[in-house]
Amino acid sequence: MGLIENRNFGMDVMGAGVNVPVVPEENFVIAVYSLVDETIAGELNRLGSEEGIVPSCKPGCCHCCRYHILTNIVEAQTLAQYIRREFSAEQIEELRTRTQHWHEWDNARPGRHPSSIIVEQGDLSLYDHSCPLDVNGACSVYPVRPVVCRAHFVSSHPRFCFTANDPESGEDAPVVLASVVEAASPFSSAMRDHIEEAGLDFSRSLLLLPQWLAIEMGWDFSV
Repeated sequence: MGLIENRNFGMDVMGAGVNVPVVPEENFVIAVYSLVDETIAGELNRLGSEEGIVPSCKPGCCHCCRYHILTNIVEAQTLAQYIRREFSAEQIEELRTRTQHWHEWDNARPGRHPSSIIVEQGDLSLYDHSCPLDVNGACSVYPVRPVVCRAHFVSSHPRFCFTANDPESGEDAPVVLASVVEAASPFSSAMRDHIEEAGLDFSRSLLLLPQWLAIEMGWDFSV
């Protein structure tokens, strides 16, 4: 089965307890993630022992979840399958609402045309445009989070990550551990090759994570 044919849109399932089969693309992505995690752990150990560099990232720190997170089609499909398999119907509906709010916020940015929900709520600056998968400071799909999330570590103070998306901030940029990103890059390349071998254009398969969520879960926020 091809990448596109593997899709099972969210409108066809009711949440946890439904038999959601594991598709071949999931097996591929999960195998890649296992190698990514092993490689990153080794590089973090090397940084600590050889250079005395320890990431400041800790459980509960989720400022990087406010970044624009790009993901590809096979990662998006894996996320959607995990959500259908592990989330309850209530959790799926809550995720749908958060994803819709993110889309409303994204559409309301300068140069875009805002629509109803967030505008009706008032001040857009009060909306914390975090990834919809962030729940109370923790990733709700942590086992299948994208490579870009797995490879993001910083050695700077968390406040630099918080203000990274604020154009008016005078804070320094976060100090990203570039060697960790580099260590993970061959696995991102493996995903690109896998997608292109299936006959798809890799660059066109890259979308922001909330955009892919809407597509893969069958949520139409255009009305």
